[in-house]
Amino acid sequence: MATPRPLSLSGCCLLLLVLGGPGFFQSHAVEVDVKDLTNNTCIYAESMISFLIKYETNSGEYKNVTLNPVSNVTHEGSTCGNSSEAPLLAIQFGAGHSWSINFTKTNETYHGDVISFTYNTSDAVFKDAKRKGLTTVVVKDPLPPIQLNTVYRCLHLGSVEAANVSQFFWNVTLQAFVQNGTVSKNDSVCDADKPTTVPTVTNTTAFVTTTAAASSPPPTTTAKPAENPLTGNYSLQEDDKICLLATMGLQLNVSREKPVLININPNTTHVTGSCGNTSATLRLNDSNSRFIDFTFAVKTKSANSARFYLKEVNITLINSINGSEPLNTGNSNLSAWETFLGSSYMCQKEQTIVVTEDLQMHTFELRIQPFNVKDNKYSKAQECSLDDDTILIPIIVGAALAGLIVIVVIAYIIGRRKTYAGYQTL
Repeated sequence: MATPRPLSLSGCCLLLLVLGGPGFFQSHAVEVDVKDLTNNTCIYAESMISFLIKYETNSGEYKNVTLNPVSNVTHEGSTCGNSSEAPLLAIQFGAGHSWSINFTKTNETYHGDVISFTYNTSDAVFKDAKRKGLTTVVVKDPLPPIQLNTVYRCLHLGSVEAANVSQFFWNVTLQAFVQNGTVSKNDSVCDADKPTTVPTVTNTTAFVTTTAAASSPPPTTTAKPAENPLTGNYSLQEDDKICLLATMGLQLNVSREKPVLININPNTTHVTGSCGNTSATLRLNDSNSRFIDFTFAVKTKSANSARFYLKEVNITLINSINGSEPLNTGNSNLSAWETFLGSSYMCQKEQTIVVTEDLQMHTFELRIQPFNVKDNKYSKAQECSLDDDTILIPIIVGAALAGLIVIVVIAYIIGRRKTYAGYQTL
């Protein structure tokens, strides 16, 4: 990692950047020191930040883009606040992207209030974007209040997700309302960094999920799971009506330096996505460390034969696996889970989707309907060939007939030989 160097910036703030090596979640540390008119620090923040955005293309497909604050970073608008204006921490980066958070306090605590993120789809990284221009996502800061004169620290990853945008933060050091211009030596550590407690991550989503009733401890990525994954029930809503239904057990097979099987736990998984007439997306977020995006599409061979299918899968694994780099990859050329529009697709037995050479996705007890959901329940299902035992009947009958024919031929040959031998004796 490069050595941090102060940038020469005018105004009330000092902003530092630390840039690291390659990989999806590269080291993009942003350090901001907001000072008042007397040059005393009032807000201090240092964090690794990354943004994952799903956007629609002109063809109606959805793609993912990752933004990191690594170029053209400025701090315009950051302020210590006053009696009529809340303290604000703001950065701008890249081709018109910006992020900010304001703070409030009581007599004893302070906390972030509103997080605002604006991204510019006119940026070249948004290839073939249907909508060009600025889009702003505003969410409430999910962090709990922090004692005044205390620094909040969190090494573990946390995220805020809303409106097709996932904001990731880790290695966070933060103090607002700094007293006497000196950053405090008192720490408030996040729950995820405490070894004696189970990590709790607050996730803001726009849709509702239902999960399997059974409970299970969070999956591990260091050993092979002892059994198949739990089956989760997921749904998306639009205008207070369910527009997408999905039921499945999910397992990821990561083959890097050492193969690892990862079971996705539905009890720690949040769901977001979008519905449409010809395209739909389902995003599963497993405890903010694993993201699985499914993109469904409709194809029409004739006026009465519209069918839907799984067109694309994108998978993001944020946490390191056996020391390897975090992973973000996908396959946009799939043609799986196909059936007639207005029906659901079902496959109780294990299926495998090849994402890349190093990544496979296994599904169990699958049922999916991304379009035309009626009365908030599945339509009649078309079963996959693996579940259709009726195809075994003609195979068994054919095998039996073939065996019978072989027996008849052998008996005929033996009989002919005996008859021929009798003639020779005479």
